[in-house]
Amino acid sequence: MGVADAELHFGEWGLRSRETGRVSARQLEAARRALRRRLARRGRVWRHPFPDTPVTSKPTEVRRGKGKGAVAFWAAKVRAGSLRFEIGGGVEEVRARSALDAAGAKLPVRTQATRRRLPRV
Repeated sequence: MGVADAELHFGEWGLRSRETGRVSARQLEAARRALRRRLARRGRVWRHPFPDTPVTSKPTEVRRGKGKGAVAFWAAKVRAGSLRFEIGGGVEEVRARSALDAAGAKLPVRTQATRRRLPRV
């Protein structure tokens, strides 16, 4: 990937982004809802990116000048290899993969499901 992979901190399963991009707060919420729906409210979910970047735009057919536009939406910057979501709490593999695939389909960046690796002894 080129970028150092982030490690899972809380859960056993994670959704890792494979490319760089920008994810809006609405897209993150849609992914979270799809994730919870597929998990049937089992386990625990952690969301890593917080949409703290304001994205501004001017209304259509407005002339140039007169300053910057109003905040249209909030977004989170996503780097390749960073985690989007983590799942924990004894969720079985089939359900976890299904839920992470459903959540990844809601995001504008390519993602992959990852599992916590056991430490080497």
